[in-house]
Amino acid sequence: MAYWLMKSEPDVYSIDDLIAKPGPDIWEGCRNYTVRNYMRDTMQVGDGALFYHSNASPSGVVGSMIIARTGYPDPTQFDPTSEYYDPKAPADGSRWLAVDVAEPVKFDRVLSLADLRAEPELAEMWVLRRGQRLSVMPVTEAEWDRIHRMVGQTPRRSAS
Repeated sequence: MAYWLMKSEPDVYSIDDLIAKPGPDIWEGCRNYTVRNYMRDTMQVGDGALFYHSNASPSGVVGSMIIARTGYPDPTQFDPTSEYYDPKAPADGSRWLAVDVAEPVKFDRVLSLADLRAEPELAEMWVLRRGQRLSVMPVTEAEWDRIHRMVGQTPRRSAS
């Protein structure tokens, strides 16, 4: 089982939006080759993911979820009305991928960047690195566990 941190601006897609869905929902619109490669090569069904609200007041980890479907062609790359449309995307959909996420759990409080930085066990976390702009990044099991303990929750584990 692997762990991830996935960023979204809450006015675009929030943890509350995911909670309102009756089942899994698509995580779309990632336009970075490193993120695409994670979705294609590394993410697996049952992996854990931290939901991070970016460009918010405060920005931070707001909950967790699981990966419910591995990488598949992101349909927004073919939709000319979408802000994620890519006229150069090949017909096989291999340029940009999406995953499905499910089983959201909203934390009782936001773990802000300041909260994360103040925690010595999280000092090496990718999201805290200067210049880190990826919208999806790996999280270690120790980081996953520590974040859940910070909000008084038992770390989630894959059922598989």
